[in-house]
Amino acid sequence: MGFHLKQPARLTVVLVTAILIVLVLFAPAAAQEGDETELLEQGAQIYADNCAVCHGEDGQGRIGATLAKDWPSIRPDLRVRETIERGVSDTFMPAWGLNYGGPLDAQELDAVTFYILSWQSGGPIYIAPTPTFDTRIALTPPPGVEGDPMRGSQLYAANCAVCHGEQGEGRVGANLAKPWPSVRPDLRVKAVIENGAPGSVMPPWSQEQGGPLSDQDINDITAYVLTWSGAETVPATQETSIGPLTGWPVWVIFIGAFVLIIIAIVYFSRQRNSED
Repeated sequence: MGFHLKQPARLTVVLVTAILIVLVLFAPAAAQEGDETELLEQGAQIYADNCAVCHGEDGQGRIGATLAKDWPSIRPDLRVRETIERGVSDTFMPAWGLNYGGPLDAQELDAVTFYILSWQSGGPIYIAPTPTFDTRIALTPPPGVEGDPMRGSQLYAANCAVCHGEQGEGRVGANLAKPWPSVRPDLRVKAVIENGAPGSVMPPWSQEQGGPLSDQDINDITAYVLTWSGAETVPATQETSIGPLTGWPVWVIFIGAFVLIIIAIVYFSRQRNSED
């Protein structure tokens, strides 16, 4: 004796089948869109944390090249990614890939590359907030050194920490938290900030050399850097909140919940048929 579904049960099966077909057709595209949005947001934050200080928040250039432009190439993604990963020899662009001594892993390189190339479309530029810093203890200017180290700590955070580390420990730039053996260490440090360091990735930062910093800015940063031979400062970054889930995790949860609903519908339909 065959199993025959009554009219309500048949309608339920048809409805479930139609919904499943829609999910199969459109869920992958929606999931991909969600993944790309997540990748874009991650790349924007990596760019803000590591690249904006030289290339500008919107990619228009600062002391680094303009990035908000078209990249004429068969594979612009490979070109941009390789530049970020390996740096550019004989320029101020350092290597950022882990395999070349930088801080970014392969997934982070993919994300920031995807973000930079999103500017080619001419659409609105998503700009992530740059990190903010705060000096937790009062700083005393080193003896005989011109400049305000308190103000210098803020300027350092905004312009130098991305390469030299929040506490001068070095990142893709040199370690600065060290003794400076010199009769006038302040003049030595100031000259490097003003004019850059030939043969390295340290660019000139003074306005006279095409950089963004005034003479007072450089004096204040110099005073701050030289405090590391005495009192220790601990800059603190602003905490970043974790946003809502996006991409494939959302779809896994959604589809799992949907399947449970369908199982419940079929079960109660069969129960009703058995009672009839």
